[in-house]
Amino acid sequence: MDRKYLKRYIIIAVIAIISCFIIKNFSFFGKILSLGAKSLYPLALGAVIAYIINIIMRWYETKYFPKSEKKFVKVTRRPVCLVLSLLSAAAILALVLNIIIPEIINAVKLITTKVPPLYNDCKVFILKKLSEYPELQHQANEIFNEFDVKELDWTSVTENVSYFVQHGVIGIISSAVGLVSTVAGYVTNYIIAFIFAIYLLLRKDKILSDINRIQAAYFSEKFNRIINHVCKTGHECFRNFFVGQFIEAIILGSLCFIGMTVLKLPYAAMSGTLVGVTALIPIVGAFIGAGFSAFIIMTENPMQAVIFLIFLIILQQFEGNIIYPKVVGDSIGLPGIWVLAAVTVGGGLFGIVGMLVGVPLAATVYKLSFDVLEAREKRLGIASPARENEKKPKDKEKRTKKKEKQLVRSEKSTTNKKES
Repeated sequence: MDRKYLKRYIIIAVIAIISCFIIKNFSFFGKILSLGAKSLYPLALGAVIAYIINIIMRWYETKYFPKSEKKFVKVTRRPVCLVLSLLSAAAILALVLNIIIPEIINAVKLITTKVPPLYNDCKVFILKKLSEYPELQHQANEIFNEFDVKELDWTSVTENVSYFVQHGVIGIISSAVGLVSTVAGYVTNYIIAFIFAIYLLLRKDKILSDINRIQAAYFSEKFNRIINHVCKTGHECFRNFFVGQFIEAIILGSLCFIGMTVLKLPYAAMSGTLVGVTALIPIVGAFIGAGFSAFIIMTENPMQAVIFLIFLIILQQFEGNIIYPKVVGDSIGLPGIWVLAAVTVGGGLFGIVGMLVGVPLAATVYKLSFDVLEAREKRLGIASPARENEKKPKDKEKRTKKKEKQLVRSEKSTTNKKES
């Protein structure tokens, strides 16, 4: 037997034995993987924080004397831009929390004051309509008596919910940035993550240089080219998605507030804020905020709630067909059906985080898949629609340039004839 095939069979056999051993002791290896993931969690979180902050920091670096060659500017560019980026992120977070938390408290207080009268009105209306059917009326009356809203202490409910929103939510978010926390483990993890993120941002050029050296020393040029292409595509998809989604959410929330103000609908500030914040979640986000806002408006005036829903549906169509393509554009390059699939699968597996990460991840896979497909079509000599579309504008440009040259020549010839 050829040594080449023998080596291949030995490798397959070793992989099969290792796989069987892992499957047989799956619980043991599962514990090891869980322990490893728990240990690497602060570093992974720090890398995520660094990636998000780096988007802001890159913008500051392009504005901080980009053409200057002075030594002082070069030395201070990275620290100054990092500080400005952290301050910007903290200001954005504080602004969003300052808008959202008071509005949520007001919404809860509003619901607790409006729901009991609305419940009683609904009860009277239903029992009156069922007066012709005594049996159904009796059953409905029993159901209403089992759940009597008057027995609830709405004041204590409001106070408890308001206390949780004011202290509980702020406490959780503060622990995420290492400011206030009662659990020492979480504090340690978040502090390590924050320090690791700062280190990555300050040393990102050196880290990239070291990665390039390792690639050149240990891997082939073809492998490095593939890996770099995958990383570049993923980076572009994630960056364009998050930046575009953030800008689009701000625009949608602002338009919602302006439209509700023009239509003289109640709770415009609260509704605009909720719609804008929830719009960060693709496809379904704005409708979640709209449903909550419509319920609050309905407690004030049901007809105005209907007007609000109609207005938001029109606004969503305008935003989806005009604003979103202009802001996010085709940078994601993912068809709508795959966006819906990514949001559904990501939300089912990892909740809101899965919805946010699922779309750019699916866009990355989608782009890379078509790059592989086009490369294979090129090797097989199959005409690719994408390449044909790319050639058409070039051919058109050549034809227009040729016509322009002909026109110039004809004009010169006519002027020469006139002069002669």
